[in-house]
Formats: sequence, C-alpha cells, structure tokens
Amino acid sequence: MSIRKVIYTATATAKGGREGHIKSSDGVLDVDLKLPKELGGPGGAGSNPEQLFAAGYAACFESAVRFVASQRKIAINDASVTAHVGIGPHEPAGFGITVKLEVKLPGLDKAVAQELIDTAHNDICPYSHATRGNVDVDISLV
Repeated sequence: MSIRKVIYTATATAKGGREGHIKSSDGVLDVDLKLPKELGGPGGAGSNPEQLFAAGYAACFESAVRFVASQRKIAINDASVTAHVGIGPHEPAGFGITVKLEVKLPGLDKAVAQELIDTAHNDICPYSHATRGNVDVDISLV
C-alpha cells in the first residue's frame, strides 16, 4: 500500500547513533541519546529510539481512536494510550522490536471501545500500517 500524496514530512538528524544526539529540522525536538543499561550502555539522562517510537506510536494511535470515535459521533473522555516498545535479538540475526499498546477508554461500553480500537488499528493509524507484518503488536483495552 502506498500513500497518494505526502501532506507532511518530519525531518530529524541523528549524529552519534544511540550515544549521540537527535534534532528535528525545526529545532523543537533536540535530545541527547543514551544507550540503556539493559543494552550494555550507561543509561542516564537521555532518550533512546525505543522511547521515541513508543511516544510516537502512542500519540498516533490515540489520535486514530479519537478520529474513529468522532466519525461515529461517540464522545470519549480521558482516553489514553501507553505504548511499550521492546527490543531484543531477532532471528536469524540482528535485532527486532515488539509493541504492546494499552488503551484506556473510560466510560465506554467494552464492545464499543474494542470496535474503535480495532478500526483504528486496521484502517486508520499509519504506525499500525507501517508495523503490520513486520512487528508483533499486541493491543489491549485496559
């Protein structure tokens, strides 16, 4: 599947890899990176690619759920999505990631909430489209 028209392009530059720095072209994102202790690094103050991916996926997925709800005239309050992005050895070589999304939709009937989540994941969210078939994504209504 390809997009018909690019309507926005985000641009960021990394220098120094996982122990370096990233900066967006507009300067809004300007972050030092640190390799987590779990991956053999020092940890400490700084982000990492998995945190950044988790933040992006969580925000994008919540927006997709809100979009589906608005299309169906369903009011949602206090919605949130927590993304857990794991990294580990990948077969036959290298590393891979996994994603677990925890979606909170307080006050909604469970069946309605699940249908919003399923539609957001299957039809709307570009992160879900990008990961499909490449990354194990587990989504739960909590």
